Amino acid sequence: MADMLVNLLKLPEVDHYASVYTAQGIRIIRAMAPDQRTVTAWVEKHFGPCWASECSVCFTHQPITCFLAVKEKEILGFACYEATCKDFFGPIGVREDMRGSGIGAGLLLHALHGMRDLGYAYGIIGGVGPISFYEKTVNAALIPDSTPGIYVDLLG
Repeated sequence: MADMLVNLLKLPEVDHYASVYTAQGIRIIRAMAPDQRTVTAWVEKHFGPCWASECSVCFTHQPITCFLAVKEKEILGFACYEATCKDFFGPIGVREDMRGSGIGAGLLLHALHGMRDLGYAYGIIGGVGPISFYEKTVNAALIPDSTPGIYVDLLG
């Protein structure tokens, strides 16, 4: 899978998509250290051990580099950055029955704004799946010759 490049200086504001998911009672919050095991177990259950491993790295950073979409105390989605490489966004996942609700766009924007707050001007979206989602949401562009990318020697 290819990587994409996004200009972090030209991002939509985080509240651009907020009305869509907040109307459903969904909030996007930064993960907290005491929730690490709960979050990584949820990620592993819904997206597998590799993504859970990447997510666990985010809890070693200050600030934690993982955002969550929650409704009451229930996790609906997550987005990470600086998990496997510096200046890399991902992984991101939304529970299957909640896709199309605006949660993914909200999580993406919160995480990319977090990357910009760290001082990055451009960010790399690693190993993208839905290319059109990133093109439409943040005007990301494919990086030529970026396949297979950082995951070429992945054991899992």
